[in-house]
Amino acid sequence: MSVNQDTEAAAAAGGAVKAPRAAKEDSRTDMVGKALGLLVLLGDEPRGASAAELSRRAELPFSTTYRLLGSLTRDGFVDYEPDGRRYHLGLRVFQLGQRVSNHHGFAGTALPILRRVTEKTGEATILSVRDGNHHLTVNKVDGPQTFRVTSDPGHLGALHTTSVGKALVAFAEDAERARLVEELELEPLTEFSITDREAFRSEIDGVRRRGYAVMDEENELGMRAVAVPVLNAQGYAFASLATAVPVFRLSLENLAALVPVLQEAAAELAARLPQR
Repeated sequence: MSVNQDTEAAAAAGGAVKAPRAAKEDSRTDMVGKALGLLVLLGDEPRGASAAELSRRAELPFSTTYRLLGSLTRDGFVDYEPDGRRYHLGLRVFQLGQRVSNHHGFAGTALPILRRVTEKTGEATILSVRDGNHHLTVNKVDGPQTFRVTSDPGHLGALHTTSVGKALVAFAEDAERARLVEELELEPLTEFSITDREAFRSEIDGVRRRGYAVMDEENELGMRAVAVPVLNAQGYAFASLATAVPVFRLSLENLAALVPVLQEAAAELAARLPQR
């Protein structure tokens, strides 16, 4: 029986048969999704990962993973390290990321503002946006001190354990804020992380009242930070701006004293950046 006859027979029996071309297009789309998934996984592996590790984490057959990695390597999205048999994100991903950053003004527009904040505070300045249930670092300026903040551009972090994350939640649109407060996984990253739902709800209410958020060793031991929202015309956060310091350098009180500097910079960012 021919393909057309198969289709007609199924239709006569009341069944639904997907056209061969549509099935082939769906298969291609699915492979694109799997390839993008591998890139996301590699983004979480600064030291790279083997094909076997990626296959296991992506829950894909090894043969599929190996074939996709070959295509991504050929096109420059992935680099292969023969000695360690490990894969890393390639320069093509960096190139595209820079274009996205420039499109949103994070490089050309935001960077000079972040540098001025760091000049005033002497500490690292971080700009983040919300990416689903995480925050994404889009720009950072390190302070002149030797102690370096590890949240580099491209880093995905938790919302409930960071000052930038709390600010993004507290000043999200009302319905989205309510969803995040009730549904975020409150996974502990340190012994100081908020893991109780009622405590998190109270924390977010406090951030809204104060107009800024703090993190005191909740995300990383030995570090604390303060953040303010970058608000759009409707009063909702489309980004957040933070100063991060090691605990031995500034107390919470002295850190909170930097809020006016951050708020002034946030207002300038709000006026200059494209708002999402």
